[in-house]
Amino acid sequence: MINQVYFLDQNVALVVTILISVIFVTIGILYSAKHQGLQNYLTANRNIGLLSLTTSLVASALGAWILFGPSSAATWGGIGSVIGYSLGTAFPMIALIFFGPKLRKFFPKGKTLTEFVQHKFGKKLFKLILVLMIFYMFIFLCAEVTAISTLINYISGTSLWITSLLVIVATLTYTLYGGLRASILTDSFQFFIVLIFLFICLIYIFSLNDNEISLELIKNNSSHLISSKYLPNYTAGLTFFVAVAATNLFHQGNWQRVFAAKNEKILKQSLWLSFFIIIPIVFFMGVCGLIAISLDSKVNPDLAFFSILLKQNIPLLSVLIIIMALSLTISTVDTLVNAISSLIIVEGKYFFVDYKNKNFLKLSKTFIIILSFISFIIASKGFGILYLFLLADLFCCAAVFTVFFGFYKKKIKETNALISILVGLSLGLVVFPNTDFSQSILVGILLPKDLFPQIITNYLLFWSFLLATLSPVIAIISYDSFKRR
Repeated sequence: MINQVYFLDQNVALVVTILISVIFVTIGILYSAKHQGLQNYLTANRNIGLLSLTTSLVASALGAWILFGPSSAATWGGIGSVIGYSLGTAFPMIALIFFGPKLRKFFPKGKTLTEFVQHKFGKKLFKLILVLMIFYMFIFLCAEVTAISTLINYISGTSLWITSLLVIVATLTYTLYGGLRASILTDSFQFFIVLIFLFICLIYIFSLNDNEISLELIKNNSSHLISSKYLPNYTAGLTFFVAVAATNLFHQGNWQRVFAAKNEKILKQSLWLSFFIIIPIVFFMGVCGLIAISLDSKVNPDLAFFSILLKQNIPLLSVLIIIMALSLTISTVDTLVNAISSLIIVEGKYFFVDYKNKNFLKLSKTFIIILSFISFIIASKGFGILYLFLLADLFCCAAVFTVFFGFYKKKIKETNALISILVGLSLGLVVFPNTDFSQSILVGILLPKDLFPQIITNYLLFWSFLLATLSPVIAIISYDSFKRR
């Protein structure tokens, strides 16, 4: 048997992981001790300034997934997927510039998006959106813990369960104690760590490969990935834009920060700054995928970024990557933990008859610990959750127009809103590809694939998201048109 050669000694990787985790736990707890209380836990007492809000929005949006997703997508989806990923990740910041102030005016003492949904549409749709948001954030939680565990295992051979346990325990320790206050403070540290280390990575990549990396390299070896005639440049780009943008609008962590801003001016300035910071970061990671596939056509797409960064096997770089990845992961996980917890605290009363006798803060922490344990099992076993992530994306795409159209429409009947979402979800699901992406319920099961053109059969995910997103638009507009007549 050939022993696997790793980039870093396992003991060194373990020490770095423990050290970074302990640092964030210490910072979070010490700071939170001075800011206790439910309002600090949920909305940071609505007193967050420009710098803290900007760094928190960016750090929460950029998880460990940016080290894998954009570069992996670029190896097959081309420059279109890079642009789609970048704009999709950043677009919710622009959307929140319009929706955020409106929600703050509707609910000056609000804490969640679901409060608006319950007020605007009714309890049935409210419960559907609440479940959707928790499901999406849980999948996101699993993805982040799995990503960091897989990365440290790839670099040093550290067992998946060790990394996942350390990250989960560390994040729960300070987040369940300090809430949003702790999350926002640690986000600030994590933001600057990630920014500095990404800059170092950029320098290393181009200094270590200065004779190889160029636009000519991509043109010569992967010209189709930057060609205007390559169809996936459009389908992948639009798919990633729609899916990423839609799901992030249902991220309670973003809405908590909307309510946490000191005033509307600071909120808008932070969102604009976040938008312009996120785009180049995600774009850079995607371009690394184009470079990696051009240097080695057989590169593992998920490891495209690391294949060029760790080419020279420099231990210091491996340490930097682990620190950066841990910062990305912990900043995202603490946001998800506090976001789910806030939903349980605020909305739990609608699920219990004797809600006045319930301690929802305690209940939320118990619920979070259970979800975290499940995510630990998933991450420690190395289970792939991409398919579940895409399914969660589809649910969000089906609901996004109806919910946010409600910000501008004076009155929408709950029944019509539910029907529009179910229409989008149903049409999206019948085209949604199976686990090997070769067929769907409609294409290949109910009807033979031969009946459909290749532009349908080869891009099932694209058509699935497109149908899920656009059909509710048509349903709502058709109903309004029929009502006027």
